[in-house]
Amino acid sequence: MLYKVSYVFLFFIVYSFLGWICEIIFVSIKEKRLVKTRGFLLGPVCPIYGFGGLIMFLYLSKYKNDPVLLFTSSIMLFAILEYFTSYAMEKMFKARWWDYSNHKFNLNGRITLNTLPLFGLLGLVVIYGLNPILNILLTKLSSNSVIIIAIVILVVFLIDNIISFSVILKFKNTVNKTKDNTAEINEYVKETLNKYLLSRRLINAFPNLKIIKYAKMKTKL
Repeated sequence: MLYKVSYVFLFFIVYSFLGWICEIIFVSIKEKRLVKTRGFLLGPVCPIYGFGGLIMFLYLSKYKNDPVLLFTSSIMLFAILEYFTSYAMEKMFKARWWDYSNHKFNLNGRITLNTLPLFGLLGLVVIYGLNPILNILLTKLSSNSVIIIAIVILVVFLIDNIISFSVILKFKNTVNKTKDNTAEINEYVKETLNKYLLSRRLINAFPNLKIIKYAKMKTKL
């Protein structure tokens, strides 16, 4: 049982990391500069991609013999996941992490038709490419190795979440503006952590974080 949970968790972490890389590349191309941080966590992970990849792994693999159905199912999955993640995080942190209001065919600025085909392609890549590779790599490791690796990563991941959540919740009502605040919130976490000697080791691990404040949002669903 512990092995199975560890196995699934490592899939989640890998997808979160790969999603973080995709975000870095996409935003860097969009802004025509190298963007070195995305997401509100200090570590190089975007959990929304981890959950999306995990759901595809667990529930969409059965459609692997029908690429068209897999493509459309992946689009629907990520559209729902992205919309309600945006809504939930805005309500929780009083900040909007991404905003597609300036895109055509957007829904409340939370999702846009422009990115949905990419999510469909991502679903194909996950099911036909990443899943088999990850499965081969993990099955080459012993059960104990998989469990130990998962536990170590889980501890680091939980510490990252605790620090980031506590900082954001404490200072979430500081300012008020409307835009994509993903990078700003990440930088604000660094600014706050920099005030504490014990946290400087974390800052040294992520030296590219910029220091600016984050926003309070009041957007209706």
